[in-house]
Amino acid sequence: MDVRKYIDQIKPEMIEIRRYLHQHPELSGEEHNTSQFIQQKLTEYGIEYQTGFATTGVLGIIKGNHSGKTVALRADIDALPIQEVNDLSFRSQSEGKMHACGHDAHTAMLLAVGFVLNQIKNELHGTVLLVFQPSEENAPEGGAKQMLEDGVFSQYKPDVIFGQHVWPSLPDGQIGVRDKEMMGASDRFKVTIKGRGGHASMPQDTVDAVVIANQMIGSLQTIVSRNINPLESAVLTIGKIEGGYRYNVIADQVTFEGTVRTYLPQVKEKVKERFYTLLRQSAAAFNAEVEIHYADGYPATINTPEWAEQVRQTSQKLFGESSTPEVQPVLAGEDFSRFLNEYPGAFFWLGSRIEEGDQKALHDPQFQLNEKSLPRGATLMAQTAIDALRSLKKEV
Repeated sequence: MDVRKYIDQIKPEMIEIRRYLHQHPELSGEEHNTSQFIQQKLTEYGIEYQTGFATTGVLGIIKGNHSGKTVALRADIDALPIQEVNDLSFRSQSEGKMHACGHDAHTAMLLAVGFVLNQIKNELHGTVLLVFQPSEENAPEGGAKQMLEDGVFSQYKPDVIFGQHVWPSLPDGQIGVRDKEMMGASDRFKVTIKGRGGHASMPQDTVDAVVIANQMIGSLQTIVSRNINPLESAVLTIGKIEGGYRYNVIADQVTFEGTVRTYLPQVKEKVKERFYTLLRQSAAAFNAEVEIHYADGYPATINTPEWAEQVRQTSQKLFGESSTPEVQPVLAGEDFSRFLNEYPGAFFWLGSRIEEGDQKALHDPQFQLNEKSLPRGATLMAQTAIDALRSLKKEV
């Protein structure tokens, strides 16, 4: 069964859907119109669905005419608080909001996949679930955990789950998939230093929060360089610092925020342990107080090898052996990891590099993607679901 002819039927509408969603982005937890739009499309395609998961999440249900196992496919639906600066006919119409991570494309592709699989459901051996997940960008909470807690799979439990993400560092025509680590765990922190302020000319009467912050930030950078095995990955980044009043006032308080990225749980715990130790020791050395808020975020995105291989085989069958080059994992966080913690499956990247011009990265206000990649992504997702159902049937 080759789904490409069905993708050709839905291709123009898929592009229209992507552009409509791009024009009307909604932030995490606010995806009400997006959710309604998804429900309308599912109704139009004759696909059964359920709602009430993480408020705006939607679960489409396609039951094949033959008995079998269950495959879930996931797309995230939220946008980012970014002001778009692209000069596009379908640029964002919402001030300060933009689909700068490709979730508009993910949603459009999954709707197209639903259309295709529903057309051929008489040939399907099993059930396919279409998971439209909100709040992927709302780290560290995310929408996946809430959907699971709200019982998104209480009636239909997946035997395997797949997710994909547009990837501008890969050209159109290539698929990035790994047997294990794909993306990292993403924690975040906020540290507040409380000292004693005073006049810049009389430091002996103060506890300078700026100096302490400098000491702490320098010390924190030694965790990765001196406490973590160089063969194991970790990143600790300070992204924001706030403090002080004016040039001749010693600050009584400084706040800084940042993130910790890791793959291995034991590495994460080591970083976290040293993080607390160094901050508390530095505060004590300067007679200051420190408040530490450390939020455990998304776990690492770790594929199940057999299902990563399924994606690889399906891609090579559709697009040729060269379509799945060797790729390295990245330490960006991904909420799909929460699904993989509960169910076997695989997450993969869809090459979406634009052919001309300066390709901007994900989360950039000038981010664009190559729309020619969308039919390929929908084709791969649909065919992977079919092939996975066949593989599961053989295991029975």
